Amino acid sequence: MADVVEAAPESPAGGENKPVKVKWYRSVFYNATILGLCSFAAPGLWGAMNSLGAGGSQSPYLVNTGNALTFCLMVISCWLTSAIVRYIGINGALFIGTIGYAPYSAGLYLNNRYGVEWLVIVGAAFCGISAGVFWASEAAIAIAYPEPRNRGRMVAYWLTWTRIGQILGGAVNLGLNVNRNKAGKVSYTVYIIFIALQASGTLVAILLNRPSQVQRSDGTPVKLTIFDNPWQEIKATTKTFFTKKFLFIILWIGQGVYSEAVFFTYNALWFSVRARALGSFLSGIVAVVCGNLLGLWLDQNHIPLKKRSRRAFIVIMTLQGAWWLWLTINVTQYNRTQPTFDWSDPGFGRAFGVFVFLVSGFQLNYNFSYFIIGQISSSPQETIRLAALLRGTESAWQAVSYGLNAVPIMAAVGGPYINFGLWGVSILPAWLVIKNFGVNNDKTDVESNSEGQEELRQKQGSE
Repeated sequence: MADVVEAAPESPAGGENKPVKVKWYRSVFYNATILGLCSFAAPGLWGAMNSLGAGGSQSPYLVNTGNALTFCLMVISCWLTSAIVRYIGINGALFIGTIGYAPYSAGLYLNNRYGVEWLVIVGAAFCGISAGVFWASEAAIAIAYPEPRNRGRMVAYWLTWTRIGQILGGAVNLGLNVNRNKAGKVSYTVYIIFIALQASGTLVAILLNRPSQVQRSDGTPVKLTIFDNPWQEIKATTKTFFTKKFLFIILWIGQGVYSEAVFFTYNALWFSVRARALGSFLSGIVAVVCGNLLGLWLDQNHIPLKKRSRRAFIVIMTLQGAWWLWLTINVTQYNRTQPTFDWSDPGFGRAFGVFVFLVSGFQLNYNFSYFIIGQISSSPQETIRLAALLRGTESAWQAVSYGLNAVPIMAAVGGPYINFGLWGVSILPAWLVIKNFGVNNDKTDVESNSEGQEELRQKQGSE
């Protein structure tokens, strides 16, 4: 295939850079696609199974216990990722991170078909050990590889692949269970398909370029390397965790990701098999649209960064509040009446709509969290640390969420109540971080990034 030429963005100084000749297999878009395919095969299909409600099982409690274990282990592996990158590079970390997902699916398959429970827990443990490394490394790649002015769209594009896994899983399951209008578990054939696809993710990860090989359209290099020894890196990561700029977004991260167990459990408890499959399929499509619209907005560089970041935050949090109020009203009623909704039943739209919107809200929060990390990071090394901390913090919140949702009363009503409360208490601390974006001499995010890179180069040159 011929090389492609991409137009370079205007330089911060006001001049124009000449177009840079970019080989297609070294381009940012190529690497975003490879990263997206890995995300599709690994967390995307993991999400596809859980979007069916409780991993497709009839009862959500065993699967929620396994997921809680997964996320507990991910906290540890995320924390250690920057030290791992020191030895095997970001590519090796991504490769290792894909390995544990297929055993997780195998556990769900055996449980679904034969009632075997032990492999659900063992598979969840394997998944947790590798997935933490995957999550942290993919986040660092997604933030560091694109040009700053295109980061929002590239992050949205990458996250689209994650949701494609959910959409595909929902479509397959809907086709297999379209006539099943009662509660129950999904067909075990779905798991066989998922296991094969997840195993392919390890091979796809090999195709990712090293940071030094990536060719940006503006000619700037990608710097994503760890130089410190592992112990120093672990200490630096811990120190970064206790900075004000990260501590203030911990509750905001929590309100965004705690919801996954809540709305997937909601889907499992109150809907028929085919309605659950429809929810997995349709919510993924809506989430993709919303995530890409947010990415497009965040990349409108002719609009001041201050305005873009504040408006995005206000819209996301306002919508989230409305959706949590809606869900709280629903689950309070359903806990008394114990319905099972099929798409032909009265009241299905009210019950189903909030699930679709909450999945979309999860996608919006995910996309915006990478935007925040990109803004508060001051160096390539800190990007890796912050990405690891972001994913580790997400894992901790999700471990708590899935653990609590393994308790029947929490699954029915407690989870939505807690998440609604988290939403409320997270707004002010997060705002104290968001309000500072773009207020430093009214710089744009592109200019801030360029100056940060220049400061880093000067520092390295003086050492």
